[in-house]
Amino acid sequence: MEFLLKLEAVLKERKEQLPEKSYTANLFRDGEDRILKKITEEAGEVLLASKNHDHKEIVHESADLLFHLMVNLVNEGVSLQDIVRELEKRHG
Repeated sequence: MEFLLKLEAVLKERKEQLPEKSYTANLFRDGEDRILKKITEEAGEVLLASKNHDHKEIVHESADLLFHLMVNLVNEGVSLQDIVRELEKRHG
């Protein structure tokens, strides 16, 4: 979880500063539609990897999906802590 919090902080910084040579900053610049398209794309790739029972690809594509989901959360002003609180309510 600590790494995810550090990643969240980096994503917030990229959104604020929009460095020129940053993939993440480009996502923020391109806006919601591009971010959501990447989430859809990565979710499909997780699905295909899972159907093929390819552990290595499942891990790889799930990391891509989680990254893009986190970009979306930052873009929407939703924190990982918000998500954790919701999960705790459901499963606490």
